[in-house]
Amino acid sequence: MNKITVLVVDDDPEIRDIIHIFLCNEGYHVLEATNGMQAFEIVNTSRVQLIILDVMMPHMDGIKACLKIRETSNIPIIMLSAKEEEIDKITGLTTGADDYVTKPFSLLELMARVKAQLRRQSYSVMDQEEVIAVGDLIIDKARHQVTIKEREVFLTPIEFSILELMASHRGYVFSADKIYERVWNETTHFSENTVVVHVRNLREKIEENPREPRYVKTVWGVGYKIEK
Repeated sequence: MNKITVLVVDDDPEIRDIIHIFLCNEGYHVLEATNGMQAFEIVNTSRVQLIILDVMMPHMDGIKACLKIRETSNIPIIMLSAKEEEIDKITGLTTGADDYVTKPFSLLELMARVKAQLRRQSYSVMDQEEVIAVGDLIIDKARHQVTIKEREVFLTPIEFSILELMASHRGYVFSADKIYERVWNETTHFSENTVVVHVRNLREKIEENPREPRYVKTVWGVGYKIEK
C-alpha cells in the first residue's frame, strides 16, 4: 500500500526535522522544501496529498506559494505562522489555505489537523456515483469536481466540503459553528471568522455576483443555506 505523502515547507531545519520525524512515526512519507518556490516545484513533479506550509520564508513566502499552488491544485494546505493576530489568520485562509496553526504549536495538535484534512479528502470520494445538481451548479463527489454551466471551478478541499454539506441538505440553515463542527470534525479552536472567510472565498468562485449570491444564501443572524 502506498504511503500518503506530506510536503513540509519551512526554512527552519529544526522545525522541518521534528515535523518530519513525527510524520514518519505516524506512517507518512515526507518531502521537504525550504521555501515556497521549491514547494511549488515539488508539487508539480511529485504526488503530494497534503502540504504543511510556513508563512515567513525567503525567496517565496508561504502566502505567495499558497496563491501559486492554488492556481493549479486543490491539495489541502495547513499554514504555520508565528503571527497570532486574527487578521493574519484571515489572510492565510483567504489565499486558499485550509487550516492555520500558530507557532509554537503542539505536534499532537498539528497531527490532529493533518489527519482531519486527510479524512476529509478520503470522505469526498466515498459516494462514487453521487452527483448533486443545484441549477447549473454540478457537484461530482466521486471526482471531487464542481462545474457551473459546464465550466470547471477549482475549489479547495474545505470549500468543496462546505458546498457539499449545504448542497446535500438543501433548505437547512447551517450556523457558522455547525459548519465548523461538520466540516472540520471538531468543536474546539472554533473561530467564526474562519468559516466566514471560507464561505466568502467559495462565493467568489461560484457566484456570478458574490454580493447577491444565487447559490449560497445568507440567513441573517442565523447562518447559510442552499435553497431547495
